[in-house]
Amino acid sequence: MKTKLASQQNQANKSNGSPLDKFEQSIEDNAEKFVPLSDKEKNEVESIINMANKTKNINIRISAYDIEKVKQRSAEEGIPYQTLISSIIHKYISGKLVNEGDVLKSMELLRR
Repeated sequence: MKTKLASQQNQANKSNGSPLDKFEQSIEDNAEKFVPLSDKEKNEVESIINMANKTKNINIRISAYDIEKVKQRSAEEGIPYQTLISSIIHKYISGKLVNEGDVLKSMELLRR
């Protein structure tokens, strides 16, 4: 038996003609298996989310040249330069910041 919310979503998608994507269809197919979190589990999840969303102000010294280049790049991207710096730091610590030269070399090797 589908949950009321899943049925409402399915009806809404049918009425506006937009098909469900894979993720949405997965939710629809498994709606009857939904098990609500206990209060303890809910609090743990909320605590993790809150910790992930907390920010802290810092002061750092950056060369005038580097900050101007960051500001230029952020303008090209259409985002504030502080946001760009934060994104770069996040990508670095999560292992997602890559060297463009290394990527190009890898692509060249794959073409051979």
